[in-house]
Amino acid sequence: MEEANTHADVKSKVDGKSWFYTDQVKEHFLNPKNLLLGDEQVKEFEKISNAKGMVGSPACGDVMKIWLLIEKDEQGIERIKECKWQTFGCASAIASTSMMSVMLSENGGMTLEEAQQIKPKQIVDRLGDLPTRKFHCSVLGDKALREAINNYYKQTGQIDKVKVEGAKIIDKILKITDKDIEEAVLEGARTFEDVQKKTKVGIHDKECIPEVEQLIRFYQEKYFG
Repeated sequence: MEEANTHADVKSKVDGKSWFYTDQVKEHFLNPKNLLLGDEQVKEFEKISNAKGMVGSPACGDVMKIWLLIEKDEQGIERIKECKWQTFGCASAIASTSMMSVMLSENGGMTLEEAQQIKPKQIVDRLGDLPTRKFHCSVLGDKALREAINNYYKQTGQIDKVKVEGAKIIDKILKITDKDIEEAVLEGARTFEDVQKKTKVGIHDKECIPEVEQLIRFYQEKYFG
């Protein structure tokens, strides 16, 4: 993490003093909750955690790692008791994951089913909003969380509950995938024209346009509700 008082994402480009973000974002960036600092803290929590997820790559950009402690309550329901994390992401990714970790473990802990259904927009709402161009950063923690839950299900033999998301080629000429369209929506595209401007989808392969429009509606519902 960069020094918070010099972070380009957090300081205003106009006067160098005002924050782009809400007080909640500022708090979770300056004082991130449940963040693991250094290898020693990771090793200590790994002794008790029973799930781990990671998305991204340090070699090409943002990366997010999440560790979960999942326990059964008195009714035998699996709940997330603790959520710890590390990231090389920007201020928005840090604040979003910090808030997500609080949401997952508060009030006795979310059930795994509830956690799988959490949407980035719910996290952003708790933060009091994020700039549109930074919304996609809030998805890092969400995706790592889903990886961690899948990891837990695999370790406990609940293979039928594992949810796998794979890329599918939509535009057969330009080889544009559903993941490309997902990223465009997360970066602020709301209409087919917006998505096409970002990805060039459907310019040559006209047959894919109805499926692209359907995917745009799907991802808007998935992330923004």
